[in-house]
Amino acid sequence: MKRKKPQLLYFEKWMTGDAPDKLNEVGWITLINQSFENSTNEHNKALREAHGYQLLPKTELDERFFVTEELIQKMPKLIAACSTGAGYDMIDVAACTKAGIIVCNQSGANTEAVAEHVFGFILSLSKKIVIADRAMHTTDRVNRFLFDGNDIFEKTLGIVGLGNIGTRVCEISKAFNMRVIAYDPYLSKEKIKQRGAIKVAWGELFSSSDFVTIHCPLNEETINMIDLLTFSLMKKSAFFITTARGGVHIENDLIKVLSNKSIAGAGIDVWYEEPTPISNELLSFDNVISTPHCAGMTQEAMKLMGTHAAEQWIDIFKGRQPVRLVNPEAWGKFQSRFKNEFNLTPVTLSNQK
Repeated sequence: MKRKKPQLLYFEKWMTGDAPDKLNEVGWITLINQSFENSTNEHNKALREAHGYQLLPKTELDERFFVTEELIQKMPKLIAACSTGAGYDMIDVAACTKAGIIVCNQSGANTEAVAEHVFGFILSLSKKIVIADRAMHTTDRVNRFLFDGNDIFEKTLGIVGLGNIGTRVCEISKAFNMRVIAYDPYLSKEKIKQRGAIKVAWGELFSSSDFVTIHCPLNEETINMIDLLTFSLMKKSAFFITTARGGVHIENDLIKVLSNKSIAGAGIDVWYEEPTPISNELLSFDNVISTPHCAGMTQEAMKLMGTHAAEQWIDIFKGRQPVRLVNPEAWGKFQSRFKNEFNLTPVTLSNQK
């Protein structure tokens, strides 16, 4: 029997690498490339036909094509939706699970990029590198004694979320002989110890750390998780760093503690509003280093995200359980829908060879 070709939808240009070429080489996957500027009729036709949907990152994706209950109603054949990077907050996972749609991300592809970015923040903040650089560009004959920073050697690093990126940050910290503590409610004391850190409670992490770095997804559990009460636990000499998602911390509360000089500074890569307007008050502080959600966007990471995504789609359409499955609870219903569409029952990871 001739194999039915799965249809894979993506908008504009695939963000990374040569993924479309890899998928075209397979020969049995049809790519549907749409532009945001296409007509509603063209959009609706593509949505109706798509079995898979590769999303752009949230900042680059038109909100009309976030995976919501409304969009799912327009995509009756959709069986899988994948994000470009580790984040998937533009996908309503609960709605997908209810509909039997699996959700995947590219977790791990940008681990090295983000972890190195964190240490760029840590070193720049502690050594006052960026502050000194700004002064050199605007002031003649800068007084070097105004920029006496601190070593990070043997300081305490607190990590919220000890997944792929958090674990890599922990590994890098060992080069500076840092003491690493971690808060992760989903990992046991033993598992956190295996990853190189000491498991502590929420309050202890914020009150004991010289640097706090955030590595968790944005969801109902984590939204606005870091508020004024939490910031107030930090030492005046401590720095707050986030490369997670805008919305995990409350920006106005961070502004308050920076204004009061309750903490030493911050390194921020993620924002409520992206792209971020220059009017954002956090950009007015000399002791804040800001980047436009680009921690994971090295050339190496971008290429790897594209490769991982292409390989994952091949696995999905071959009927293999993907390794970066976000909602395994959808697997049973997905299997049934996949079989009805392609006359093949997908196999779980434990049965794959």
